[in-house]
Amino acid sequence: MDTVLERFLRYVTFHTRSDATSHTCPSSEGQRIFARALREEMIQLGLIEVTLDDHGYLTGCLPGNQPEAPAIGLIAHLDTADYDAEQVVPQLIERYQGGDICLGKGDEVLAIRDYRVLKNYLGQDLITTDGTTLLGADDKAGIAEILTAVAYLQADPAIPRGDLWIGFTPDEEIGRGADRFPLARFPAQWAYTVDGGEIGELEYENFNGASATIRFVGNNVHPGTAKGSLINSQTLAARFHAAMPTTETPEATEGDQGFFHLTQSNGSVEESTLHYLIRDFADQGFSARKAELAQRVAAMQAEYPKARIELTLTDSYRNMRSQIEPHMHIVELAKAAMEAADVVPKIKPIRGGTDGARLSFMGLPCPNLFTGGHNFHGKHEFIPVQSMEKAVTTLIELVKVTASWRPAS
Repeated sequence: MDTVLERFLRYVTFHTRSDATSHTCPSSEGQRIFARALREEMIQLGLIEVTLDDHGYLTGCLPGNQPEAPAIGLIAHLDTADYDAEQVVPQLIERYQGGDICLGKGDEVLAIRDYRVLKNYLGQDLITTDGTTLLGADDKAGIAEILTAVAYLQADPAIPRGDLWIGFTPDEEIGRGADRFPLARFPAQWAYTVDGGEIGELEYENFNGASATIRFVGNNVHPGTAKGSLINSQTLAARFHAAMPTTETPEATEGDQGFFHLTQSNGSVEESTLHYLIRDFADQGFSARKAELAQRVAAMQAEYPKARIELTLTDSYRNMRSQIEPHMHIVELAKAAMEAADVVPKIKPIRGGTDGARLSFMGLPCPNLFTGGHNFHGKHEFIPVQSMEKAVTTLIELVKVTASWRPAS
């Protein structure tokens, strides 16, 4: 039986970065290639009803042995974030002894002064990047943990369990993971995304999320005769962003504080665009942020009537708390599973989103469980092997405790 480490190291060799500019599903061919490999592995593990559809959604079922037990699901995503993810070269730091970790052959360092959480993992085995790419634990660690748990359960048919449905989705990182989720062939009563961070994380509340694109259209004139007629769209975009509140950005907020996040800017004299993420836990605050952005656009348009400034707002996902709270037993079962695995549950809101947020509103309540990783989406990403092993044990215990759960009469 492959260990979770062996699976993870194999999975990170697949280049699965999603592409927000693509209109296909999945948005990148690498995700489809990875899904095909996982499909074969799931068949070899003995799962039934293994299906990979044309859109890259992969599902299958580990049949249960307790007919009265509820069917549940485990979900993870195939893609990695918008950061270099090609030719990932992980390095294994065995029995970490403290201090800075040199990444690869270059000067990049995972510095203890910047990541004090490293001190929590003294003596453990850490998987890091080589300092040139992300690692991909978000969410290949989740996939590795799910399939390792499946292999363990399959090898011991005496373990009580209901039907366990497995789902792997494309394009979560670009907000499309639930767009075509095949609920019709995923008959779980509830599910869990395995897409969280450090060991013990258990989340059933997330940001409300939206994206905003602001288009600035100016007027390009030869600079030698430009006075009074040239309108530089890049100047307008720069002024707009400079006026945004500096205390309401990701780097200046924490906990339940929302933010505006400029993710991309591009343009020329004639036309420029700014792309923002809008995040807030409270519905009222979320609406207020969208309204504020619209007001700022309107104010700049009034100040520069000869330019054209356009705002496009697109909602991405909503806070799933309202959909989970009527089914709090699924959170209590996850807590019990963690405790049985000797893991201390850490319940907190997600300062982000998961496929589970949208799936919860689609009728599949779906809290989020830890993978064990840190510093996702960048070259300083790392994950302790022991945390991944605890995630596997937690999933096995979750199946066990769910097998004996029955709704209150």
